[in-house]
Amino acid sequence: MFLVAYPRESQEMVLDAHVRAFAFLGGVPQRMVYDNPRTIVDCIYSGKERQFNRRFLALANHYLFEPVACTPASGWEKGQVENQVGNVREWLFTPTPKFADLAALNTWLEARCRELAQRPHPQMKEHTVAEVFAQEQAHLRPASACFDGYVEQPVRVSSTCLAAYDRIRYSVPAAYAGQRASLRAYADAIVVVADGVEVARHVRSFARDTLVLDPWHYVPVLERKPGALRNGAPFVQWQLPTPIASVRDRLLKQPKGDRAFVEVLQAMRGHGAEVVEVACALALEAGTCSAAVILNHVHRLASPPRPPEPAHVPEALRLTLEPQADCSRYDRLREVAHVA
Repeated sequence: MFLVAYPRESQEMVLDAHVRAFAFLGGVPQRMVYDNPRTIVDCIYSGKERQFNRRFLALANHYLFEPVACTPASGWEKGQVENQVGNVREWLFTPTPKFADLAALNTWLEARCRELAQRPHPQMKEHTVAEVFAQEQAHLRPASACFDGYVEQPVRVSSTCLAAYDRIRYSVPAAYAGQRASLRAYADAIVVVADGVEVARHVRSFARDTLVLDPWHYVPVLERKPGALRNGAPFVQWQLPTPIASVRDRLLKQPKGDRAFVEVLQAMRGHGAEVVEVACALALEAGTCSAAVILNHVHRLASPPRPPEPAHVPEALRLTLEPQADCSRYDRLREVAHVA
């Protein structure tokens, strides 16, 4: 068996569970049986006929397996699965384990699934479950490429550079304010795509009515409104490297220091945080904390001096008698008597 935990049973999480399961099993079965979940089945007709969700059909076509739906109110068609649910609760969740996050829980669940596979097979007592599965694994279809398991919807970026999904607003670069884009919801990430190019990526949050902000999306706005650096929501809890944060605290105490620190942030976008961090550390050591000094250090670190190239002298300018590098000539001048 394979187990993976999610905060809820939304469609993007069901798609992600398939991708993880096929990677764990090392292949794809020819048929998959489902209990008519709303994330997979849009409409139930008579008998076995179903209208599957288009996104789920894209998953099935990608991995080339046949989805089969159970008959409603027919528990005998899925009795083994129902029994395994009770067994899992007894084997793994009694007593209830505690983990820091879902990633740690899923890592533990995968390890426990491999341990449970070492139990004796219920029918072939002389073999373990893992040994019997190893014989059947050859019948699985290999999964060459992973399915990109996201659910996409169109969004309009607000004037405050935000795109909403599931009652949570995520920041988008300021250049796309007021434009239309596509939001792709993954099980653990939110991606915003504009004109076929990914413009924003966030770790998915499940705390509704909250903001998920990336301060770098709002740095271009600071060129026009540098005062937002002091109390703007994206910058209040911005965790910067220690030298850069020290420079920020010092510059904001100076007149027009917010505009000076915006120049430092622009240098971070152009040259990277590591170069600016070293430049800020050098400025703090010298005791001269200003944007001009920091930018000077940045340019020197970003473009180190190159060795001088040999100069090409035309033949017409070459000396017939080149002077000798003899410093003793200056000592002889001291011995000459000078007459006033």
